[in-house]
Amino acid sequence: MKIYIQMKAAGKRKPVLDPVPYELPDHVSTLREFLTELVRMEVERYNEKGKDVQVVPYLTKEEIEDHAEAGKVGFGRIYSEKRADAEKASENALQCFEDGLVRVFQNEQELKELDAPIQIREEDGFTLIRLTFLAGRLW
Repeated sequence: MKIYIQMKAAGKRKPVLDPVPYELPDHVSTLREFLTELVRMEVERYNEKGKDVQVVPYLTKEEIEDHAEAGKVGFGRIYSEKRADAEKASENALQCFEDGLVRVFQNEQELKELDAPIQIREEDGFTLIRLTFLAGRLW
């Protein structure tokens, strides 16, 4: 089942949130399963990148512009040999949701309970918002 996840994308030519398509298995029926599956897919994607070796590391002008629109210019390499652990990453994502650091919306309807059943339809849109604390002084 294809769904769309809104991701942060900074840039003047693009909207602030850009939809990214994901193929979701049909067995997902709760927010807990949804977040766990999404994290598993992202960890798998991260681990597949591996550690690439470039003879001459450089970025073309077009690549720099594309990266700048997304908010970060880099080579996209993983410099560590360590692979991500999907189970630990899922536990962390679920804990963040329980602590109120992550909000999840399905087609503009906020999902508030991890184990409540959800109906996911083809082409649904999801928005994940990670809340951050701002530090500063009042004066």
